[in-house]
Amino acid sequence: MSNILSNLRPAKGAIKKRKRIGRGQGSGHGGTSTRGHKGQHSTTGGKKLKAWFEGGQMPLVRRIPKFGFNNPFRVEYQIVNVSRLEELSDAGKFSDGNVTPEILFATGAVAKRTTPIKILGDGDLKTKLTVSANAFSKSAKEKIIAAGGTITEI
Repeated sequence: MSNILSNLRPAKGAIKKRKRIGRGQGSGHGGTSTRGHKGQHSTTGGKKLKAWFEGGQMPLVRRIPKFGFNNPFRVEYQIVNVSRLEELSDAGKFSDGNVTPEILFATGAVAKRTTPIKILGDGDLKTKLTVSANAFSKSAKEKIIAAGGTITEI
């Protein structure tokens, strides 16, 4: 046998016939069509289950213990330290010494425009600033006032 293109065939056993299910008893896969007798997966629609369904067993989310408490009234603040205000002031980011949430967002000191801002007292402040924010720590108030600045709670 010569190796002519028209004579080339796949190796013996390389090609396997596809199992055709549900094509009569003569096929060997008729009747229950390899699904077995009864049970959830034997009928049409039996495989349409949610990924988290556990067959009627008590679900994992209900088996594990619950703990903790999420306060629905908690206010999440973006924090800015007094030392950061000093850095931005030295860089000339505050015109006329006014610090507002809009300016802090524009300079990149805070990431979100709408989330409230709290000024904390970590670091030193030498520049006289007029600071407007949603909240201040006690030490931040003292340091801003000691530097000759004023504070305004929004």
